[in-house]
Amino acid sequence: MRAFVVDAFTDRAFAGNPAAVSLGTVSSSDRLGDAAWMQLVAAEFNLSETAFLAGGPGVYDLRWFTP
Repeated sequence: MRAFVVDAFTDRAFAGNPAAVSLGTVSSSDRLGDAAWMQLVAAEFNLSETAFLAGGPGVYDLRWFTP
């Protein structure tokens, strides 16, 4: 799983709201995985939001969770 912490709602580093974002390889089918697992990942990041994005080109699945 590739995951990043991004600063949302700002144009400066270390400002705004931090959020975790997971891209692409959540499961072998490149679709979003089990919701219970994603909730555990969100709890591990312990940020306001954790987003999971998979799919492409032009069609994406997006789920987001709070801890």
